Amino acid sequence: MSNELWHVCSLVVQARPEAIPEVIRELESWPGTEVAVSEQKEGKLVVVMQDDDTGVLLDRIESARNVAGVLAVSLVYHQQDEQGEDTP
Repeated sequence: MSNELWHVCSLVVQARPEAIPEVIRELESWPGTEVAVSEQKEGKLVVVMQDDDTGVLLDRIESARNVAGVLAVSLVYHQQDEQGEDTP
């Protein structure tokens, strides 16, 4: 049986409303990162990130805080799951 782990998390990102398009472009350029919902007028984004390495995922979350125009990043959800199939 494979013991590979898969991690997924969701974040709420608060950004300057005028910076939302640039923030979305930057975040979506990262592997395993998707902006699921955006509200430009309010400056809020819901971001989903996934990876098989928790360290990489934590680095991406921290990097999101440093994107130009981002004011705050809040982790809302995290799940870890084992991936793979039973093999004889």
